[in-house]
Amino acid sequence: MITLEQLNPRAKSKVEHANANEPKRRIKPALLHWPEYAMEAALLGLFMISACLFTVLFQLPSSPVRQAIASGFERRALTGIAMGLTAIALIYSPWGQRSGAHMNPSVTLTFLRLGKVRGVDAVFYTLSQFAGATLGVLVAAVLAGSAIANPEVQYAATYPGHAGSNIAALGELAISFSQMTVVLWLSNHPRFSRLTGLFAGTLLATYITFESPYSGMSMNPARTFGSALPSGIWHGFLIYMLVPPIAMLSAAQAFIWLRGKTAVACCKLDHSPKVNCIFCGMKGSTHE
Repeated sequence: MITLEQLNPRAKSKVEHANANEPKRRIKPALLHWPEYAMEAALLGLFMISACLFTVLFQLPSSPVRQAIASGFERRALTGIAMGLTAIALIYSPWGQRSGAHMNPSVTLTFLRLGKVRGVDAVFYTLSQFAGATLGVLVAAVLAGSAIANPEVQYAATYPGHAGSNIAALGELAISFSQMTVVLWLSNHPRFSRLTGLFAGTLLATYITFESPYSGMSMNPARTFGSALPSGIWHGFLIYMLVPPIAMLSAAQAFIWLRGKTAVACCKLDHSPKVNCIFCGMKGSTHE
């Protein structure tokens, strides 16, 4: 078969010249949101520093507070109040408002399932959460010294209680499912969405007070990993890696059945900062 170039050699050179002058298409890389990733790491890091230091304060045998409060239930309640307030402060902090204060791979994975987080953001959020939790525990170890490794403290590790692994798994399932259920219903309510962080922190305090003897009260794979790595306590580790995300995904599915997927507005509790939302695309100037 005779081609156009064979009949007219100049035609080939013209085509090549035209292709050379044509602007090359560039594949745009996925936009990454490094400030939000760093904020997620910092938020969970601060949470873990607080968890470790309050555990030392209330559980270390030589602590004056431990010696003054003999009741284990009362110490758990005080720990729960301290950690609930910590969570509330972080959620409503400028960093928490900007990143969405997920602070938990299970939460991020759930919003990915709901179509509210891009895959690339979910990956970097999760990596940041694991890194932040680990660094937070290491910083707490520097601040608390050898006290953090005491058998009554153990880097604030989470592991099944005396009731066994099955009960620990059921406990993690119940608290993770209820936590995500409350977050989804409140955060998407026109009147009560601003109170979501308060309810989330209150539930956290309640879980620490009543459920922690059974599972250690994690709900968070990154939180458990952050304590397990330096402490070497891996007992029941798969429970904390698998059960919380399964429970929260189940809560999301129940919400979809009852309200529909479109009922979820965004995976940020608050849009007040004058910064563009990386999830729903809302512009900072319209947040007020």
